[in-house]
Amino acid sequence: MTKAVIFSNMYPSAEHPTYGIFVKNQVELLKNNGVDVKVIAIHGPGKSPFEKITKYMSWTLQSFFYLLVNKKSIGITHAHYAFPTGVLSYLGKKLFGIPYIVTVHGGDLDKMAKKSSRIAGFTQKILEDASRVITVGEKLRQDVVEDYGIASSNVEVMSMGVDTSIFKPMGREEARLLLNVPLNEHVLIFVGNLIEAKGVMELLDAYAMVKASHPDLLLYLIGSQKDQRFTESVMQKIQESGMTGVEFKEPVSQTELAKWMSAADVLTLPSYHEGFGLVVLEAMASGARVVATNVGGLPYLLQEGAGILVESHSGESLAEGLDQALSNELSREQQAIIQQKVQQNSFEVIIERLYEIYAKNGKGITRNL
Repeated sequence: MTKAVIFSNMYPSAEHPTYGIFVKNQVELLKNNGVDVKVIAIHGPGKSPFEKITKYMSWTLQSFFYLLVNKKSIGITHAHYAFPTGVLSYLGKKLFGIPYIVTVHGGDLDKMAKKSSRIAGFTQKILEDASRVITVGEKLRQDVVEDYGIASSNVEVMSMGVDTSIFKPMGREEARLLLNVPLNEHVLIFVGNLIEAKGVMELLDAYAMVKASHPDLLLYLIGSQKDQRFTESVMQKIQESGMTGVEFKEPVSQTELAKWMSAADVLTLPSYHEGFGLVVLEAMASGARVVATNVGGLPYLLQEGAGILVESHSGESLAEGLDQALSNELSREQQAIIQQKVQQNSFEVIIERLYEIYAKNGKGITRNL
């Protein structure tokens, strides 16, 4: 049985347990289903430009050395993010004939490929030479096909999947008691890095508007405050406006996050761009209403009434969506659509699809069950 090597420039560490957690989850899923997997990844973000460069250099050298020494026992490599990670898989194919697949997550096309023509050129080659391209959302699939000319037959939409053994409905009262959240208030949560591109400022504007009609509304911001300057501007905005009911929470484990999603009335994701929006799927699986911006993969995930879509960069539009979610119950038809989308993206479905891709495109990839 040959080995699958996973390359990723994001992977959790003890200090940063949620950094690239979606990659780790998929790796564990592969291992638990009998696939022989080796992971070579960057664990946690660098604290300084020098540390980041050092981490990337060490990761690149380690990856290349592993390919060189173990080339005969590697059946496929899987790169998470087209660039820079895909360069490792690309070299593995060109130098050692090892086939590869690449998962496009969004930032690699929306941000990285637009930094320079050189990076865009590398991205083009990486996507063209991949045995299969996976995109985590429908909009990314369109971008890969239309902007990079990749044959649609070679591009597959597949999310990173949701663990329905963790993210599942829990009694709201029970969840709130465990989290020490007021039982009789309306609870709105945001989950993600506290950065401008996540629409946090627009969220605060919307929260202030909605609180006028829902005075019992509370807002919990759950996520990393890695951009200290932006975090300070957020706190300043809260203080200067006299806003109440806003609390900050550090990143939590997935088990704890599932409790927060069960405790919440609404999860909101007002991002400016989003490849897929996995937290939205996790919230849907946990029973929370979802209000998110009409960007990236979110329209595909929230179509047919599965959630409420609003305009990006607009506090007013977000406020309207939040008010709608807080004021109206889900219909049985909407609940059925949500359950269908959760099932389509469950770990059980994702692992079968992913293994099929490995087996078809790799050399000697089998499962030891």
